[in-house]
Amino acid sequence: MKKLSGTMVVIMVVAILIGTFITVKYATAGEKARDGRFIAYDNGTVLDTRTNLMWSAKDNGSNINWQGAKSYCENYRGGGYIDWRMPMQDELAGLYDAAKTYKSDCGYYVHLTELIRLTCPDPWASEMRDSDAVYFSFITGVRYWYPLSGSNLYRALPVRSGK
Repeated sequence: MKKLSGTMVVIMVVAILIGTFITVKYATAGEKARDGRFIAYDNGTVLDTRTNLMWSAKDNGSNINWQGAKSYCENYRGGGYIDWRMPMQDELAGLYDAAKTYKSDCGYYVHLTELIRLTCPDPWASEMRDSDAVYFSFITGVRYWYPLSGSNLYRALPVRSGK
C-alpha cells in the first residue's frame, strides 16, 4: 500500500511540474506587434481586443476542403492552446477591413490586418446547410455558399476564445 501511495505522489508531482512548465511557457508569450485593435504575439497568435477572439497568425497555407479545414482547426495547437476551432462566418466578417490591404501569397489583395496572414483570400467558415458550406472572401467582404462536393478548395484559419 505504501508503494502504491508513493507512486501516486510521484505521478502527481510530475503532472504538476509538467503543467507548470506548459503554463509558464505559453503564458509568457511576448507581444511583437500591434495594429489598432489587434495584438500579435511571438507564439503565432493574434488577439482581437474588440471581440476577445484569438486567431492563428496565419492560415493553413494550402488548398483544403471544408472537412479538412474543420479537422485542421480542431487539431491546431498554435500558441500551446488546444481549444482551437473553425470560425463562424460572422467572426470572419468581423475581421474584414476595407481600409487595410495587403497582397496574399497567391496574388490577391485581401482586406484585413497584416498581423493575420492569408496565403489566399478565402477561408472556410463553420456553418453548413444541406450539402453546402460557407466561406468568406477577404477580397469582396462577402460570404459565399459552396457545395461540399465542389472542387473549389479554400483555406483554414483557426480561432479560439481569447479568455
